[in-house]
Amino acid sequence: MNSLPQHIEALIFAAPQPIPLTEVQSVLRDSVGVEFPEEILLQAIHELKRRYDHAQHSFEVVEIAGGYQFMTKGAYHQTIGTHLRQQSTKKLSRSALETLSIIAYRQPVTKSDLEKIRGVSCDYALQKLLEKELVTITGRADSVGKPLLYGVTDKFMDYFGIRSLNDLPQPREFKLPENTIGEPEELMVDADN
Repeated sequence: MNSLPQHIEALIFAAPQPIPLTEVQSVLRDSVGVEFPEEILLQAIHELKRRYDHAQHSFEVVEIAGGYQFMTKGAYHQTIGTHLRQQSTKKLSRSALETLSIIAYRQPVTKSDLEKIRGVSCDYALQKLLEKELVTITGRADSVGKPLLYGVTDKFMDYFGIRSLNDLPQPREFKLPENTIGEPEELMVDADN
C-alpha cells in the first residue's frame, strides 16, 4: 500500500492523545482490510518522522506516552507559550460570568430563559462562552420554535477547578460568613435612639 504513511499521518493528526502502534494496526485492519506487521508500520512512521525533520515544518512526529503524536518543535515553544499566556489572561466579563452561572445552575436552559433571568440580551456573552468552549448546545427544547438548550462543558469544570456540578456552591452557602467576600458592612446606628 503506497499511501500507508498518509493513513498513519491522518490517524496521528486526528488522535486526541498519543496513538499506540497497536491501535494504528487495529484501525488500519478494520478500515483497509489488511493486517500490517509492526515492522511495516514502524517503517512508515520512520518515513513520516524523516519527512517532518526538515526545517520547513514547525512540528514533528514524536513517540510519547506509549504512542505517536504531532508536537511543536522546540524552536517554536516560545511562540506557542506566548499565545497560551495571552489566551489565559483573557478573563470573562461580568455579563459572561452571570450568564455562565445561570447556565451552570439551571441547565439545560434556553437563551430566552437566560434573558428573562438577567433582564438583558445574552447574545454576546453566550457567543463568547461558546467560543471559549465553556458552554455547549445540548439539544432543543420541546416548546414552540424548538429553541436551543445550553449546558456547561467539561472545560467549564477545568476552568473553575471542580469535579462535577455537585461541587458548585449551593445558594444557602452564599450566606455563610466564611463564604462572604470583602469586609462586613457596619451597622448604621441612629443617634436619636
